[in-house]
Amino acid sequence: MEFFLTDFISYLLSEKGLSSHTIEAYKRDIYHFKLLLQRQNINNWNQVTQQHIINFIALKKEQLYASASLARALIALKVFFRFLKKEDYIEHNIAQLLDTPKVWQLIPTILSPQEMLHLLAQPDVNTLQGARDRAIFELLYACGLRVSELCHLKIADVDDCYVRVKGKGSKERIVPLGSQALNAIDHYLTLRDQNSCKRSEYLFLSKKGGLLHRITVWKLIKHYAIKADIEKCIFPHTFRHSFATHLLNNGADLRLIQEMLGHANISSTDLYTHVATNELNAAFHACHPRR
Repeated sequence: MEFFLTDFISYLLSEKGLSSHTIEAYKRDIYHFKLLLQRQNINNWNQVTQQHIINFIALKKEQLYASASLARALIALKVFFRFLKKEDYIEHNIAQLLDTPKVWQLIPTILSPQEMLHLLAQPDVNTLQGARDRAIFELLYACGLRVSELCHLKIADVDDCYVRVKGKGSKERIVPLGSQALNAIDHYLTLRDQNSCKRSEYLFLSKKGGLLHRITVWKLIKHYAIKADIEKCIFPHTFRHSFATHLLNNGADLRLIQEMLGHANISSTDLYTHVATNELNAAFHACHPRR
């Protein structure tokens, strides 16, 4: 089965203007889909049906991929089949009529406030690594940062009240910083100064003193989630989801949450109203005497 990968990437770069991270994610999604088709002896893109796409998304869901990853995988396939049809590599775009999953059908995993507090308490703050990990978790939860934003934070980006964040598209935003996160950062930096001769402008460093990688943060979260006996499948983005949902549940305005998250479109932030509605429904059915 011919992949057309080079042509597809050129199509994304020239016509879609997507970020390098998004393009890499699309490439992985299409590659995994192609492998699945080959295992089913599908050797031509014209042989692919809607059911093949549905089965692929269902498989990823069974493998506990995050809801955002499932939505992105479907979008990647829709874009890929649009490209194949445009270039006359296929006769019919079978992905055209597949609806992108509704956000309320792909509600993200969040931690309850109690689960979050339990997770935050896991790192041993008497060690340099534990102090760093606690500061990472506090900052992710306090500010709703993307993991890539956190990894590239510099010490100068943090003051006593705010964090200056460079988000998607190099757009800069200012996010309020709570006292718990600030104290955790101060404690980590104090231990770092005492225990390391390395100097860096970046806030969070790897064990070797280099720039912290997003995969490292993901592994840390998995490690501490096991220690905290949290059975939910959580990721760095879970802190961001929990940040937004907890704010909304406590009365924060959706537009302010949008600004803090750095969403260009309010529809992205509107996802959390569905999360909050689900929690309200659950509370009603659990507590109301005439449920």
